[in-house]
Amino acid sequence: MPIRPYLLEGSAFEPEAISTMSVVFESVCAELGLRDKDDPATRLVASKIIEFAQSGVLDAARLRSMTRKEFKLE
Repeated sequence: MPIRPYLLEGSAFEPEAISTMSVVFESVCAELGLRDKDDPATRLVASKIIEFAQSGVLDAARLRSMTRKEFKLE
């Protein structure tokens, strides 16, 4: 599930960062059992990943860990 539809217009991320964010997004959504891209919970996961990435967290392992902690998966 790509994260690109959740990025605000004008968001500037390198293609590699978007790819990393998408992998983390897909992984965390799967752990939470989220499959519907229009679900409010799915949008919340995407917004948290984007928020962390905007603050400079672009390492996949760290981004995944921070997102998992946010949703009490760790």
